Amino acid sequence: MSARNVLSAATKLQMQQLACAGSRRNFHALTRNGILRNTAGPRIRLREGEWPPGAYSIHNLPAVRTISFARVLPKLATKLLTLPAMAGGATVAGLVYIQYQAQQAGTYALDFARRTGESVGGTASSLFESAKTIADQTWIGVERTKDSAKELGLSDWMSNIFGSEGTGSESGGNGNGNGGPGQQPPKPSRSNAAAAVTGAALGYSQSPEDDLRQKEQVARDDQMMMLTKKMIEIRNILSQVGQSGTLTLPSIVVIGSQSSGKSSVLEAIVGHEFLPKGSNMVTRRPIELTLINTPGINTEYGEFAQLGLGKITDFSQIQKTLTDLNLAVPASECVSDDPIRLSIYSPNVPDLSLIDLPGYIQVVGSDQPLELKQKISDLCDKYIQPPNVILAISAADVDLANSTALRASRRVDPRGERTIGVITKMDLVEADRGASILNDKKYPLRLGYVGVVSKVPQQTGLFTRNTGNITSIVTKNENAYFTAHSEFSPDSGLAVGTTTLRKKLMHVLENTMAASLQTTIDAIRLELEEASYEFKVQYNDRPLSADSYLAEALDAFKHSFKAFAETFGRPQVRELLKAELDQRVLDLLAQRYWNKPITELAASRPDLNPLSTLTQSGEESTYWTRQLDASSSALTKLGIGRLATTVTANALQSHIEDLIAKSTFATHPFARDAIANAASGILNERFYSTSDQVENCIKPFKYEIDIDDNEWVKSRQMAAKSLRRELQECEMAEKSITDAIGGKRKVKDVVSFIDRIRNGEVVLEGDGSGGAGGFSALLLQKGREAVFLRDRAEIIRMRLLALKSKTCSSYASGKYKCPEVFLDVVADKLTATAVLFLNVELLSEFYYHFPRELDARLGKGLSEKEVDKFAREDGRVASHLDVIRKKELLELVLEKCNSLKGLEDRVNRDDRARKSSNSSGSSKKGGSSGGWKWL
Repeated sequence: MSARNVLSAATKLQMQQLACAGSRRNFHALTRNGILRNTAGPRIRLREGEWPPGAYSIHNLPAVRTISFARVLPKLATKLLTLPAMAGGATVAGLVYIQYQAQQAGTYALDFARRTGESVGGTASSLFESAKTIADQTWIGVERTKDSAKELGLSDWMSNIFGSEGTGSESGGNGNGNGGPGQQPPKPSRSNAAAAVTGAALGYSQSPEDDLRQKEQVARDDQMMMLTKKMIEIRNILSQVGQSGTLTLPSIVVIGSQSSGKSSVLEAIVGHEFLPKGSNMVTRRPIELTLINTPGINTEYGEFAQLGLGKITDFSQIQKTLTDLNLAVPASECVSDDPIRLSIYSPNVPDLSLIDLPGYIQVVGSDQPLELKQKISDLCDKYIQPPNVILAISAADVDLANSTALRASRRVDPRGERTIGVITKMDLVEADRGASILNDKKYPLRLGYVGVVSKVPQQTGLFTRNTGNITSIVTKNENAYFTAHSEFSPDSGLAVGTTTLRKKLMHVLENTMAASLQTTIDAIRLELEEASYEFKVQYNDRPLSADSYLAEALDAFKHSFKAFAETFGRPQVRELLKAELDQRVLDLLAQRYWNKPITELAASRPDLNPLSTLTQSGEESTYWTRQLDASSSALTKLGIGRLATTVTANALQSHIEDLIAKSTFATHPFARDAIANAASGILNERFYSTSDQVENCIKPFKYEIDIDDNEWVKSRQMAAKSLRRELQECEMAEKSITDAIGGKRKVKDVVSFIDRIRNGEVVLEGDGSGGAGGFSALLLQKGREAVFLRDRAEIIRMRLLALKSKTCSSYASGKYKCPEVFLDVVADKLTATAVLFLNVELLSEFYYHFPRELDARLGKGLSEKEVDKFAREDGRVASHLDVIRKKELLELVLEKCNSLKGLEDRVNRDDRARKSSNSSGSSKKGGSSGGWKWL
């Protein structure tokens, strides 16, 4: 009977059964995460709904609603009727595509003609193989339809249509957890019968690794994903505690020799080429890879938590980053135990925790350290300790007796209870040899072996099209290889394919994590008790956070600043500015009235207007009148605005630094700089406007100065006070020179020699740079300074006597005779005027804006990471925060673990209830491997 007649009969039978059913019952098309999988067509996501009977209701697990078979029937019938024409249609479409690409290829010029011809030849061969594959898959669909007809108990004439009766045994046991020997399918309902016939009729488009699980198995696997996801989340939280090895949840550690295919296996699981590649040893650090399934989100990206690079969607960039991080290890070390943590988020990856390690080597290169082989072995031994699961990678073309990965796993796992053997490069050996490797009894592993061909096939030719995710390419390549060899048929019981490996890894990791759940809970409770005790004893249960610590420190600093602002106002600014102007007055007096420094050893010139004549002079004395006017003009045109603003701003900045030194911020460099910059920023912003305002206000004093008697009397006292202070400083400086020279007698001899030179009693040959009179050049220099200070002290004493005389008693009689008093009056007027505007333009503005600028820079202006960094600059605070953070993390993890424990108990109760209800002898189709099977 032809395939066309067979499929037509199947279609008529389905329509008759559905018509007799009366009510159109719905059937569930359930697969993982509610997706109907079809390797030959698109993936169809069904609408959400309720779970089928017998499944488990777990929070956040996806569900699918039923779809009407009546709506599917017309399309299905059309598809079955047109099936024989599909091969021809595919051929025509392929030829049209070839023609289109050939036209495009014409633009490549004549030098591509040869390669174009070769590509066309290869394409024709591929089309022939594709047609053959379609025919083979069609016959598989016929065979599955025949088996389904028997299972449903159809009439004999229907069975005879498909040939003689078979054994009735189910296909399964391919290592995918989809079934096993001795398991009988339950009696199907009408809706399930329709679904089974439809699934069998669609067998031509399904690969041997398609998921044929029952509804309950779907729910169980979803529970497994939920458990694994939560446990990985708990593992990531525990890694932040970092206190005890007992708090480490298991991971899957990938070991194997170099070039054994470790990278290809991991990349086939992830679906992208992202691991570092190179001719030399590139993987030098452990890569802790966390795969996180993100259903409903199409974006795939990776994150390096330690580096803070954000989401990286370009996997070539991830590969470059991993390469750079590995090559950063010095060549003298070659390997490092500092892990690289990478998390990959994708809807196409399972929830897994993997650790990729450097590959074992047999011979050390000439450019590598001699201890490299032992270093790699020690590093791998560190990670393959319990409770981690070992994924031992071995190439098929290498005898298992020479497998370095199996040898290493035997040392730590002699019974093979937590080791999964992965045999790569299965296509490099004969099929019978590959099957014997997977059936190996010489090196048995409880978790068995899985054979893969995970290397992405090289696609060359003109019509090559790149794809983003390589999982489908690897799967198709593996299906083509394993289905072509009967040694790997489902009946063989061998586990083959990357899809099978993914499922096995999920089951094993889930079982291992679940087995360590109670132990982890006990360890967490112990750690939590210790952290709580430390928190109570050392810190008296005082709560603290980085935010609260910063807020308290900032409030305390603001209070100290407020107290300073209340004590630093106009009187203090006036005192500072007056002291500065008094010094400027003394400089002017010294320049225009007092003796000048002795710059050379020579006879002094006669003074035509000695200071001793000042008290007898008056307004008629032109020389002294001009000296006073010039001194007064120099004082008023000194740039009082800039000087006053600078003095006040420097005083404020200095006081702020004192406040910082006495505050909590003294131990925080970042905060110190932020506060100092805030103060200088405000002062710099107000500097120019304030100095201009002050300068404008003192302009009248540049032209005329009115002085009353009260101001004169007050300034007379202040001038005398300034002169006495200057006299005291001269005497102290003279004493220090005496001590430096070596005594009064020596000073007296030097001073006497210099006086004789100045009086002309001694004629000095030369400038005395080499010494003279038996005195060294340095001694003569000190002697000149002593003579200058002595003369200045004598002048100040003389002026103090003049200020006390009646000559300086009033402004009218003493204006020109007492320049010290007059200049002090001018300085006082300048100070009083400048302070008025300094208070308004600078002080008030600074006191208003500075606290707000602190809030902007140290309050809301800081990110969470910056606040935490600030708080941890203080060692005591860092220890306090660590204890609190550890306690909070342990409490969070304990809560999550208890919720998972409750989920485990609930599922176990449901299992027992279901087994009791099924005690009649019916067994579930799809295997007994559940999400809660302990190892």
